[in-house]
Amino acid sequence: MNAESEKRTLGPGPTPDNLLHSGSEGEFTAEDLVLASGRDVNPKSMAWAERRLAEKGRKSLDELLP
Repeated sequence: MNAESEKRTLGPGPTPDNLLHSGSEGEFTAEDLVLASGRDVNPKSMAWAERRLAEKGRKSLDELLP
């Protein structure tokens, strides 16, 4: 991949494939869980994600991803 293809584009449009990943095989945060759920990142959704991570651990992301 060249440097240009690794840049994240700002603005409307889909996320480039090279920036997408799925599964919970790596580390993830409450913010990742919020985004995977389709919610906006805000204090309420972050609190939801932190509770869900505390309750279900890694399974919390697996349940949201295909």
